[in-house]
Amino acid sequence: MRRQEDPPLLRGTARFVADLQAPGMLEAVIVRSIHGHARIDAIDCAAARAMPGVRAVIVARDLPADLDPIAMRLSPAPELAEALQYPLAQERVRYVGEPLAVVVASSRYLAEDAAWAVRVRYTPLETMASLSTALAGAPLFDGLDSNQVYLRTHQKGGGNAAVAASPRRLKMTFSIQRHTGMPLETRGLLVVPDGDRLTVYGSTKVVFFNRRILSHLLKVPVASLRFVETAVGGGFGIRGEFYPEDFLIPYLARLLQAPVRWIEDRVEHLQAANHSREQWHEVEVGFDETGQVMALADDIWVDNGAYIRTHGVTVPELTQAMLPGPYVWPALDSRLHVVLTNKTPIGTYRAPGRFEGTFVRERLLDAIAASLHLDPLTVRRRNLLQPEQLPYSNGLLALGQEVKLDSGDYPAALNRAAELMQAAEIGERKRLARRSGRLRGLGFAFVVEKSGLGPWEDSRLVLHADGTVTGFTGLADLGQGTKTLLARVVADCLGMAMERVRVVYGDTDQVAEGFGTFASRGTVMGGSAAYLAAVELRRRVSAVLRSDGIGCPDRDDITMTPSGIVASGVARPVPYGEVLRRAELQGVALDVTERFQATAMTYPYGAHGCEVDIDPGTGGVSIVRYGVVYDVGRAINRELVVDQIVGGVAQGLGGAMLEELAYDSHGQLQTGTLLDYLLPGACEVPEIEVVVTENAPAPSNPLGVKGAGEGGAAGVAPALANAVADAVGAPPEAFAALPIRPQEILRWIR
Repeated sequence: MRRQEDPPLLRGTARFVADLQAPGMLEAVIVRSIHGHARIDAIDCAAARAMPGVRAVIVARDLPADLDPIAMRLSPAPELAEALQYPLAQERVRYVGEPLAVVVASSRYLAEDAAWAVRVRYTPLETMASLSTALAGAPLFDGLDSNQVYLRTHQKGGGNAAVAASPRRLKMTFSIQRHTGMPLETRGLLVVPDGDRLTVYGSTKVVFFNRRILSHLLKVPVASLRFVETAVGGGFGIRGEFYPEDFLIPYLARLLQAPVRWIEDRVEHLQAANHSREQWHEVEVGFDETGQVMALADDIWVDNGAYIRTHGVTVPELTQAMLPGPYVWPALDSRLHVVLTNKTPIGTYRAPGRFEGTFVRERLLDAIAASLHLDPLTVRRRNLLQPEQLPYSNGLLALGQEVKLDSGDYPAALNRAAELMQAAEIGERKRLARRSGRLRGLGFAFVVEKSGLGPWEDSRLVLHADGTVTGFTGLADLGQGTKTLLARVVADCLGMAMERVRVVYGDTDQVAEGFGTFASRGTVMGGSAAYLAAVELRRRVSAVLRSDGIGCPDRDDITMTPSGIVASGVARPVPYGEVLRRAELQGVALDVTERFQATAMTYPYGAHGCEVDIDPGTGGVSIVRYGVVYDVGRAINRELVVDQIVGGVAQGLGGAMLEELAYDSHGQLQTGTLLDYLLPGACEVPEIEVVVTENAPAPSNPLGVKGAGEGGAAGVAPALANAVADAVGAPPEAFAALPIRPQEILRWIR
């Protein structure tokens, strides 16, 4: 099946926001803080405003006095409201890269020059760029008692007492570094005013939410705002959220009554777009001599950065909620601490919370196995939930919903991964590697994801006289193949060729409402809505034909051919125009809107296997083989599922081995360019073998599908760490920190 999205991308005709032009267009540049924490004494814009070609320079005092901060979209909590971010810093700056002023000029060159002419006088304040300094220091906001802004605890089965009573115990500290998504295309907006109406190009992922937030901040009717999604050069969770620039550029376009464009550069992206991941886990686990786990206690510490952004505490809550994974934990004691620091705020990044939690859990299971001299696969099999135990609730909440693992055969997935990676023969491969002076190791990790976050999604289908169908969806397309998936669902249900289904999305003038594309919800929610709409359209067409004595009286058996609709038992196709005419006479609308509502998420799952070859002289790691077995319930398009997993593995490798947003004690970002922030390339990403299974259809939606977007990223770090530990024969406590670098490998070899 060919992706409908590809031709314009391959031909170079796709239009990204930086490709767009408008008559009289102005360019904006953001002036950002150079300090991690400082009081703003004065901002002198006089020289910048006097420069030729400069149309405006604004600071916080130029914005409306009653302007609200940017609201939370997910996981809101009242105690977080004090730490929300305003579009421009007001009295002090709290991270390097925080917006201070905006310059608008007739060209980007002039705007850049004018931005350098803005003079800011600061009084530096104590910078708290680590958890320890933030917990010991003064609160970053006057309305807070401390920089720990959120605490959530969960306990079942005795918690710490059950750990203490276990026959064997193991303590470990895990750390996951701060890193972020790095799409080829940075963020950007073009806003075009037309009287009181604004058209915003470049918003992605959640255009309807962003439109509501902008309506609230500008205090204008929602109907006066049109949002149009352009082609997108990568999303990965960090794009599409409502950032300060998403208010500032529309505000200036409206103020100046001229089109204004802002395109983020790469340094800005590294400084100012959402960061993610940075967590510490202080873990103690209780188990017996056979490797059966009995209790788990985990203190989760999250470096949130300076502000609470639109995701609220989504990432840490997902870490806590999904940490138990596919295993039976008789006792749990979990404490989640969210702390503000003088760093860029965090948000979601592909597999948010699960990348972190899966690393902790799956590395911990290998550590248990090492302490008992057992095969890690044996320990996993001993603790996995069995098919007959599902559905299974772990007693925790994720995004307001109970984590209730819906369906699956976890042992079968693990066994298939062991077969794929030829685990039974790893001993011989290790011996052969040692003869040539190399170290060989094999590691596994099991992943349980959540997907299909509701609450609803609509689909509208319209049948046309030329025999084509137009589908309207509130989803976005960030590379997942939204058009292809929805066209496949609709075409299969209606009995027509995919090419005759046109999918419209990302334009609030053409689509009434929607929730967007995030959290691997697109196929589950939008696909199910499209299926319901197609079923209803098929029923209506059949009813129209049956009322005139065409087709079977007891079923909706039709096929939509290019020349017309063929009903069961009738050889001659009925032309589409004739069908539409008959429908109009009968008062039947062949314009259908259906809504799919979900009260529970789905839980795709799978196992990663990684085999590595290590040079004992340099600590260099070569990935010899990488395999993933993943169950998505039902695959609408198997190739798209494979592509999603492969892309996720590539990003997971970056987080496991290379990428880190490192700060010094003054809150200065040390890896602020792509010279220092290392990304995986063709030499680092191996061929990835993917086995897609359909053993456990989701019971909560009519397609039986589960999301596929995030399981590829979530399991990489533990699979790699476990393989490296196996290769060097490291003790249980080794390789508990990311990224895994050659110098750390050499330390354990020596």
